[in-house]
Amino acid sequence: MASSDAPPPTGRGPSRGLSNDILLIDLPPPVDEAWIAKMEATYPGFKIRWANRPWYPQLSAVYTDEDYEGVTMLCTVAPHAAEKIANVHFVQLASAGADKWMNHPVYLDPSVVFATSNGTHPPQIAEWVIGTWLMMNHHFLPYAAQQAEGKSHRLLHLPVTDSPGMRMGILGYGAIGRQCARLGRALGMDVYAYTRNPKLTPESRRDDSYCVPGTGDPEGLLPGKWFHGESRQSIDEFLAQDLDLLVVSLPLTKASRGVLGRGQFEILSKKKTFVANIARGEHVDTDALVDALNEGKIRGAALDVTDPEPLPDGHKLFEAKNVFITPHVSWQTPHYFERVTAIMERNLGALARMSLAEGGKDGGGMINVMDRVNHY
Repeated sequence: MASSDAPPPTGRGPSRGLSNDILLIDLPPPVDEAWIAKMEATYPGFKIRWANRPWYPQLSAVYTDEDYEGVTMLCTVAPHAAEKIANVHFVQLASAGADKWMNHPVYLDPSVVFATSNGTHPPQIAEWVIGTWLMMNHHFLPYAAQQAEGKSHRLLHLPVTDSPGMRMGILGYGAIGRQCARLGRALGMDVYAYTRNPKLTPESRRDDSYCVPGTGDPEGLLPGKWFHGESRQSIDEFLAQDLDLLVVSLPLTKASRGVLGRGQFEILSKKKTFVANIARGEHVDTDALVDALNEGKIRGAALDVTDPEPLPDGHKLFEAKNVFITPHVSWQTPHYFERVTAIMERNLGALARMSLAEGGKDGGGMINVMDRVNHY
């Protein structure tokens, strides 16, 4: 993130009280005109340009030079051409991760502040995880198939299991993982948490990201056991903890790419763990996953992300045993964009205070500012 002790390069850095800033919002409609009016009234001279575009377009095909004129702040998921956002000093990502930006010149500039929308996704994604877990345990899909055929009989050869006493392992105990833990504990499950860095004190276990009220694990009290480490050996130790359900919720980095391969599925085969991946498809070796499913090494898998993504028609993963796949939709909720703007509103306020403070210091109150070393 940007240093508060050194002035940013020419063309970068917040203006006095945001009075000369223009924020370009690259999010799909509907445009929240009331929010725009409120923010522009709060910061006189501040302008918001909410481009009414479909999401995930070819940006070069829909954005014009006029759209970018004077832009100093950006809210987006997809990267924009570096030369178009050369004067941007703040990027509010509408995603929890920044993997699409890793080699982008603006991301590599330490004077540009990046913040994520971490915390906007946990309620809906955790419900997706638990929903697929219950669906598999109670065999909803086979019964739905019977119903579609106009038939009805008890599938007694498919034993039902319930959750009390089972163990959920969360690989990446961030905002999403914390809400998964909350729901898992409500079902009577034990929770084991894995983080890259050690969480040895109550203070270190607190969540400092945006949190929807009444959700998550703000104080870090839910896990019965914590694990940490950067090596594959430490991850393998975590995977060997007799996990009934493994939730993959890591950020995608060079270190976490391919974190689940053949060796890891061998470890999980001891308990025939059910795997739910709601992070990125590249965390998992797809060929190894297909073999683990078809050979019965794991009970099943629920995948909202895949590698490749989207899966090509007829891909062998579609035909694997005991797998449920959705096309990267677990994040969806009618409340998503109001949560993104809540984060952005807080960060804009902090940037305004920073620009007005003596020496441009003490912005105070920014949230979800990215660690550009570890990329989360």
